[in-house]
Amino acid sequence: MAEVVQFDWYYSCRNKTTKFEFLVDNIPIRVFNNHEAIGVAFPKNQAMRVYASLWNADDWATQGGRVKTDWSLAPFTASYRNFNTNACVWSAASSTSSCGGYKADSVNNDQAWQTQEPNANGRNRLRWVQQKYMIYNYCADAQRFSQGFPPECKR
Repeated sequence: MAEVVQFDWYYSCRNKTTKFEFLVDNIPIRVFNNHEAIGVAFPKNQAMRVYASLWNADDWATQGGRVKTDWSLAPFTASYRNFNTNACVWSAASSTSSCGGYKADSVNNDQAWQTQEPNANGRNRLRWVQQKYMIYNYCADAQRFSQGFPPECKR
């Protein structure tokens, strides 16, 4: 029988007009900047949802296939606890947000997260996480993008 291992982390994300940030234990681990000005789509006018998925990417996303998933440890499960939101409420019917230009109230009535930018320490932590733990970065995958990298990778 496979050993059951339990991990508890605090996951969060911040979707701002300038970037989308993924955080684990309040440490940014991935940042997608808004590059709409150069034609890169950015999620800003749609509702967001949280879900988890598991897929086999052994051949490309795991250090070029060097690290394999140990399927003998299946089934893999995930659960959410203490789920909270601090968000703008999107109305698809009227194509408007409760934040309306970031001046109106959000669900928890706190707008600081929308304008907060990482300080030098936060930027250094992001670089540290990426150097130590990032397994795959599509902006560095010359084999996948042999005809040239996507526009957001050139910045």
